[in-house]
Amino acid sequence: MRLQCANMRLGRFRSESGMSLIESLVALALISLVVMACLSGLATSSKATIVADEQGNSESLARSQMEWVKRATYIAGASTYTAAEIPASYTGYSVNITAASLHITDDGIQKIMVTIEHSGRQVLTLEDYKVSR
Repeated sequence: MRLQCANMRLGRFRSESGMSLIESLVALALISLVVMACLSGLATSSKATIVADEQGNSESLARSQMEWVKRATYIAGASTYTAAEIPASYTGYSVNITAASLHITDDGIQKIMVTIEHSGRQVLTLEDYKVSR
């Protein structure tokens, strides 16, 4: 009887052995994949936030510059207008304002294009019209 109890204990311990090395490696690989997917999602989200912020800043700056040009005195035959001062919060942004008459003879209507660049890369171009009043 005593021998039978000892064998039962040994058998029980053999069936309850711990995780094997392969199981541990598979679990670690699965956890790594989940973590990499989460980090990739965070990186994509961060990039999207930066692009949206740049686009919003560019649009705001372009609209304020366009209003500046529309309020400025109409200059017949002008090909450019001077930009308003760019606020300090728009670090790295630059503005280029061009004008073109719609007709061969300047009849008091110009097409104005405000181009916004950020860090040397064109981000946005806003077009509108200026009339002589």
